[in-house]
Amino acid sequence: MNPSPINWLLSLMLLFVASEAGILVHKVDLLIYNDLQNGTFLTIHCKSKQDDLGVHLLAYRDYFEVKFRPNMFGTTLFYCSMQWDATRHWFDIYTSERDTCTYCSWNVRPDGPCLMESDKSKNSTT
Repeated sequence: MNPSPINWLLSLMLLFVASEAGILVHKVDLLIYNDLQNGTFLTIHCKSKQDDLGVHLLAYRDYFEVKFRPNMFGTTLFYCSMQWDATRHWFDIYTSERDTCTYCSWNVRPDGPCLMESDKSKNSTT
């Protein structure tokens, strides 16, 4: 016996409402601060598989903010190139496998990015 199309529609609608309400997947607020020396500009270019967030030039203590909802499959990944002076880094700034935070604040310092404030779980790295 096949389920009726109405049951499928109701199930999909319930799944959508639950995910939008944050029951299944939480929202993430990700901030990246320029914590380099005063006067040093930071150029960042962040992407995911689906989104290119563009190139941003940050003055000292300025920040770039991204708000998103990780996918239900736990495969969300945002990665950024970061450049200042003659230094260039690539870094996975958010990955569902590592990060469980809903508020992640990264400071980019001369030795690379560092997670400063977060409501992360104990298995996340800093």
